[in-house]
Amino acid sequence: MTRKTVKRVKTGSIERRFSMARAGFMAGAKYATASAGSLFTPKAQREERRKEILSARAQELVEELGQLKGSVVKIGQMMALFGEHFLPEEVTTALHTLENQTSALEWPAIERHLRKELGDAKLAQLEIEETPLGAASLAQVHKAVRKSDGRELCLKIQYPGVADAIDSDMRALVRLLKLSRLVPITEQFNEWLDEVREMLRREVDYDLEAHTTRHFRSILAEDRRFVVPEIISDYSTHNIMCMSFEHGINVSDPAVLELSQERRNFIGRAIMELCCREVFEWNKMQTDPNFGNYLLRIGEDTEHDQIVLLDFGAIRDFDDEVLGPGREMIRASFYHDSERLFRAMSALEFLGTSAPKRLLDDFAQLCFEAVEVLQDPDKYPPPASVLNDKGEYCWGKSNLPNRIMNRASRNAVSIHFDVPPKEFIFLARKLLGAYTFLHVIESEVRGNTILEPFIHMREDEDRAAIEQKLGKKGLDR
Repeated sequence: MTRKTVKRVKTGSIERRFSMARAGFMAGAKYATASAGSLFTPKAQREERRKEILSARAQELVEELGQLKGSVVKIGQMMALFGEHFLPEEVTTALHTLENQTSALEWPAIERHLRKELGDAKLAQLEIEETPLGAASLAQVHKAVRKSDGRELCLKIQYPGVADAIDSDMRALVRLLKLSRLVPITEQFNEWLDEVREMLRREVDYDLEAHTTRHFRSILAEDRRFVVPEIISDYSTHNIMCMSFEHGINVSDPAVLELSQERRNFIGRAIMELCCREVFEWNKMQTDPNFGNYLLRIGEDTEHDQIVLLDFGAIRDFDDEVLGPGREMIRASFYHDSERLFRAMSALEFLGTSAPKRLLDDFAQLCFEAVEVLQDPDKYPPPASVLNDKGEYCWGKSNLPNRIMNRASRNAVSIHFDVPPKEFIFLARKLLGAYTFLHVIESEVRGNTILEPFIHMREDEDRAAIEQKLGKKGLDR
């Protein structure tokens, strides 16, 4: 399939502001007109009609954003991922379609950019494929070969000007959302915009990403289950990151399910252990756990299968003050300890002080269910349909994410629960990403044997910090 291309990325602030303002004005005007017309709709049908109007206007707005590329598209993607708690469902659904906006920048523009960044001499040392391996909102990736030794390389090339446009794009997007009347601009929404701005700045900081990649390559050097690309400094700049090209297949490739159950179990256990190490040991978390950040390198047998880890731009560092309560929520859920869970939630400021016991108990059951895949099935058995005769959890047969979402939706509407802090959402997405990975490869693993070696790490420190925090706030229950 031929990939759609564009000649340039609009990075001029005036040009981008005009495009976004026009989109916002048109969406807002159409929404207002259509909403006025729905006043004559029978009351029973009015809410359904309102949702249809909101969905259509949001989709039109997203189509305009998709044409701009750059940071504004990434902002929209991040809002889709993390905005479920404060954005209308129709808006997040439309924003999710931005993930499919993959038009690439044409080769002549990329070549000029490379020549400016690397210089003629270094560029002449490389033979670069003109068709990109992949294209996203902030950058695209090209395969290259170093002519001197034939080494295969990968060039991650940031689009010209996108880093400088982040602040102006954020301001323009807020104006757009106000004009469109699709999103309530609340204090919580503004706080999330600040977080999105920080995440964007990290993603365009290739010096930081190169440092993080080297760090993970170092700490995983002795774990042969994982492959981390090598950063090649000779062809890297502030706007270009050159790495070793790593072969592998996508997680969803049909060839993965053709592997033996034992080999898929090996891969699944490795991914869950990596997740636990990030949360309990390293305080570093991949906050964008999508399948594009992984490849599988199939060996001759189980002991030679490997997972290639890609894209370290979304790695976040967390201190114990914010990640500790999250770890305590996992521990409390693992042990089915409601009181311990509520104290951790209070420390995260994720719990209204006047919540009735019925709602608290219901939320506790949600958390207990969320970690059923990691619990001892003899103590806390999950549905019998997801266990094999060895007591291993059959991830491919589980509908756990749907069960969690259905139960969570009943809690989210309660005024007694505050909007979750971003650290909790990052942690929830991390676990859900790992769950989805194992579901897709249909792994069968006894989850408690994965979590138990990590569950007590930092436990005393986390509990002491929570007690100190609650004591200061007078939140003892």
